[in-house]
Amino acid sequence: MPLSRYSPPGPSSRRRPRAAVAATVALATALGVLAGAPGPATATPPAGTGPVVTRAGLDPHLVAGRGADVDFVEQEAENATTDGEVIGPDRTAYTLPAEASGRSAVRLTPGRYVEFVLPRAANAITVRYSIPDAPRGGGITAPLDVAVNDRRVRTMTLTSQYAWLYNQYPFSNDPTAGLLHPDWWITECSCVPAATTPYPSIPTPFRPSHFYDEQRLLLGRTYRAGDRIRLTAPAGSNAAWTVIDLLDSELVGPPRVRLRAANVLAFGADPTGRRDSAAALDRAIAFARRVDVPVYLPPGTYQVNRHIVVDDVTIEGAGNWYTIVKGREVALPTPAPDGSVHTGVGFYGRSAAEGGSRNVHLSGFAIEGDVRERIDTDQVNAIGGAMSDSTIDGLHLRHTKVGIWFDGPMTNVRVTDTIIVDQIADGLNFHTGVTDSLVAHTFVRNTGDDGLAMWSEKVGNARNRFDHNTVQSPVLANGIALYGGTDLTVSHNLVADPVREGSAIQVGSRFGAQPFTGRLLITGNTTARAGTYELNWKIGLGAIWFYALDRDIDATVDVIGDSYLDNTYNAIMLVSDWPVKDLHSITGVRFQDVRVDGTGTSVLSARAAGSASLRNVDARNVGAVGVNNCGSFNFPATGSEFALTDLGGNDGGWLAPWQLPNTITCEDRPPVVSPPPPSRW
Repeated sequence: MPLSRYSPPGPSSRRRPRAAVAATVALATALGVLAGAPGPATATPPAGTGPVVTRAGLDPHLVAGRGADVDFVEQEAENATTDGEVIGPDRTAYTLPAEASGRSAVRLTPGRYVEFVLPRAANAITVRYSIPDAPRGGGITAPLDVAVNDRRVRTMTLTSQYAWLYNQYPFSNDPTAGLLHPDWWITECSCVPAATTPYPSIPTPFRPSHFYDEQRLLLGRTYRAGDRIRLTAPAGSNAAWTVIDLLDSELVGPPRVRLRAANVLAFGADPTGRRDSAAALDRAIAFARRVDVPVYLPPGTYQVNRHIVVDDVTIEGAGNWYTIVKGREVALPTPAPDGSVHTGVGFYGRSAAEGGSRNVHLSGFAIEGDVRERIDTDQVNAIGGAMSDSTIDGLHLRHTKVGIWFDGPMTNVRVTDTIIVDQIADGLNFHTGVTDSLVAHTFVRNTGDDGLAMWSEKVGNARNRFDHNTVQSPVLANGIALYGGTDLTVSHNLVADPVREGSAIQVGSRFGAQPFTGRLLITGNTTARAGTYELNWKIGLGAIWFYALDRDIDATVDVIGDSYLDNTYNAIMLVSDWPVKDLHSITGVRFQDVRVDGTGTSVLSARAAGSASLRNVDARNVGAVGVNNCGSFNFPATGSEFALTDLGGNDGGWLAPWQLPNTITCEDRPPVVSPPPPSRW
């Protein structure tokens, strides 16, 4: 989602900043970690300790029934045996721990290792890691030895070519670059540099971020539960350090074979990846449509450096571990009509202006792009265009700008059992008039913007659902974001570890979106370690936050059965922008059967006019006053402009009668008290 100018919704700063930024201390912390500053003591679990399995860094019992059903098992490096250093926990933006799952990781210098015990049989692993950038940007490569039971079986080649962004939006690959926008307000100097005399000193690298990448590896055979997977940074590595965040292990089944199909090999596709196979795929698709059979991509790597346009066709791979469609980003000789200056690998429906595509079914393959910079006009997404009455199932998408970006109007698309990782921008976005569509059991990690979004720009989205998905570590913005729309549902998702300028779930009247209408249902979700520090506003956001910037939020909004765990600041925030605080309100939000386990500050923070009701909202380990009610900061004698209705059953002592209905309890920036880890209720 493009960033936009906004102003702090509090009384202490009324300038117009651009994007949230890190304070100088945060940058110093980041540089200390990146330069190899000493970390905490090495972590070695007690002898006989079994493997620690987590989901989004949490005890799986805390998130039962929520998030995506996936085939892999997650293990955090900080819970494994290592002679390296544990870094973190830390939630400060622009640091390696903050972008790690669970906010901790293990740092290996050459010769050091981290060792995991397999919790169940596996023949494949995924390693999430970070290594340094090249001194002038562009990335490096470095080896990582993989051993099982002390016997080396593979050497992975890690790369930082798809990591390491710097500077202001839309970011740079150059760590030495000066400010991209010297006319924007920045926190580092509390000034607009171009309007400041003398010009402030801005250290470089400026705001490093997007540190992590991940790689998958087939081990060549199946290993048993209890076998030990050791990852070692070799003594001769050219990487000064290697940070290991986690290991996912999986038992991958054999390749799927489709006999009655248009096999792309028969049309000249090259499964070695040496020759471009785009024209062969086009021929296979044309033939398959004529004779009404699916297109089949056998195991292999297929080089494709442009869009494959799909309409009324089924394309199946042998499984996303076996069939990989991979391409380079290619500069266009002249910009395309849509503003793109590059093209790259992607499967695109026809544009909505051309009538869109229908009856497209994509399954069982991976798409790997080559996108290393953010250019918002570029159509270099893994899946794009408009596809009605279509399905996307079992894909693995990485290194594109956005995993799936649909530009409607379009209707009835289902995205299921798909993995979207290491994106420069969003994971998935339903943009403009997408209706009656579903994203379910999809896993998203390490996006450069919103993990899952519905954006009703120009034309409203309607009747869409995000259900049983997992979103981890969005580097920028939110895990799940809704920008306008009608009758939308966000249900049974697991969202963890947003890093900056957003949180786990946002309901936002912003980015020129159409209004929210009908019923917005947010139910059965769990968030963890959410609520980033908004560095221009200088306040902490809620795990779920409602933001009235462009217009009122006055639809029927029901938040039912959510669990907000280990909140960095507030669990719930309702906020309006300072210049429009007396124009826009948030009214009638209903919270029911919600559990809050741990807040750094309040359970609910109101920084807007409006109202909400609460029934059976239980909270414990609350760090500040239960309700921080500032309203819209006019502080009238009649009480806050935001009113709460207690419908009963709100246990834990956080909602006292004296706070109701609209007592002003405003502490603009309360001190933060770190809560204990969440536990079973």
